[in-house]
Amino acid sequence: MLNHELLEQARGFSDAIIALRRAIHAEPELGLHTPRTRDKVRQALAHLPLEWREGPSTTGLVATLKGKAGNGRRVLLRGDMDALPMTEDTGLSFSSTIPGAMHACGHDTHTAMLAGAAEVLCARAGQLAGEVQFMFQPGEEGYHGARFMLDDGLIDPLPDAAFALHIMPNSPHGMVAGRTGALLASADQFDIVVKGRGGHASMPHDALDPVPVACEIVTAIQAMVTRRFPVADPVVATVAKIEAGTAHNVIANFATLKGTLRTLSPDNRARLRQALEQLATHIAQAHGMTAELVITPGFPVTVCDARAVDLGEKVVREIAGDHAFQRLDHPIMGAEDFSYVLEKVPGAMFFLGVAHEGADWRSCCSIHSTRMMVDESVLPLGTAVLAGCAQRFLAEGFV
Repeated sequence: MLNHELLEQARGFSDAIIALRRAIHAEPELGLHTPRTRDKVRQALAHLPLEWREGPSTTGLVATLKGKAGNGRRVLLRGDMDALPMTEDTGLSFSSTIPGAMHACGHDTHTAMLAGAAEVLCARAGQLAGEVQFMFQPGEEGYHGARFMLDDGLIDPLPDAAFALHIMPNSPHGMVAGRTGALLASADQFDIVVKGRGGHASMPHDALDPVPVACEIVTAIQAMVTRRFPVADPVVATVAKIEAGTAHNVIANFATLKGTLRTLSPDNRARLRQALEQLATHIAQAHGMTAELVITPGFPVTVCDARAVDLGEKVVREIAGDHAFQRLDHPIMGAEDFSYVLEKVPGAMFFLGVAHEGADWRSCCSIHSTRMMVDESVLPLGTAVLAGCAQRFLAEGFV
């Protein structure tokens, strides 16, 4: 039984967890290379008996703890380290000191909670029946950091199970949530260039104006989604940027559309790409123009193993009580590159509510907001959940 002992132990590291989180928050770094963050993690955990590995493609770290009582099992815990290209507007005393960069997705808390889990599990090394890999990963925000770390062989041999947490500032204080199957969507980017023939804005009949054609494509995309894809297996196609022209009296030569495609199944992911190309190409042809579509593949669907979700639920209920775990009714159409790990290893990601206790969590700023706030008192719970999942899996496996 884990009961409250694990949570109390994690709370004993609360000051260190919060200090690391704030240090990382104040100096956010973008992309695959986060050297200051890496060094903060190494320094914070330098006193622990961990074996460290780094690869050539990123500043990602894998720290390995080998328990005293081995049974051959290996479990991975993951936290991401990179920030977003945003300007912070929280007014916190430890706000970002880096112009145009902010930890607005909680990766600072993920890293700090994972470091806390390393402290807890190292203190319990004599009780651990196997090996723990602590994966500190940069490049989650669209840079495929997890895939690079896998390709670099940093997680070789592969673990037998993998777990991760993601904070949610607009979810109830201390609530852990998860689900079996698809938790988060795949995410691909698309660029459409509608090519016409420019001219004077007063004489559109002598030109081929790509702007109304681009607008027609946008409208047709919405109809395509609602009429060609079943609501039981949803897709999202959002045009996030439209750009054309240089002046109020000039018809542009081309118009560009940029957006995102989200799906919950490989079949719909392929179908959506084909449908978008057919739609854009034929609408442009109907107006005597051409349209070129480029799709940049993103993260795959984040799929959680039923056994891992069950294990996580048991851990949370033992640590924090039956009220602390919630089964989600449906997936979220956001995306996560922990999906690359879960493609190879059975495991689960869980959400952790970090709204302030007693706050109206529904009105709190969400992730990717310049005003996102975190109740740091919840972070030891996240640490205990990560440590508990690792300890239980090493002791019992999936049962």
